Amino acid sequence: MRRNATEAERKLWGALRARQIRGVRFNRQFPVGQYICDFASREKRLVIDLDGGQHSAAVEYDARRTRFLESEGYKVLRFWNNEVMDNLEGVVARIEETLDNMPSPDPSREREGSLWVHPLRGGRS
Repeated sequence: MRRNATEAERKLWGALRARQIRGVRFNRQFPVGQYICDFASREKRLVIDLDGGQHSAAVEYDARRTRFLESEGYKVLRFWNNEVMDNLEGVVARIEETLDNMPSPDPSREREGSLWVHPLRGGRS
């Protein structure tokens, strides 16, 4: 995990924190398996990652990482740092649109104390 967020991460976190987007809770620097996601909603199974210029050379790594996250049941949204810096409203609108189009969570997961079994892996989540 990184201690220092980028300027773009700080700016997007300002929009995500405290359930400001559709009442959804996001966490920063959220671990999923061997990967650390910039932002994630465990409840909605949504990962948001920001890419800087160095990511243009990491296409294969990003594809492998995305496949893994999707296999864990997460949808992945990626934005360039400059998108966040230059068009935060557009980025937030895309996040809202994605959340609006996601299927409702399994009602059995929302009951307090219920156990959820991953459809592919089995076991507890």
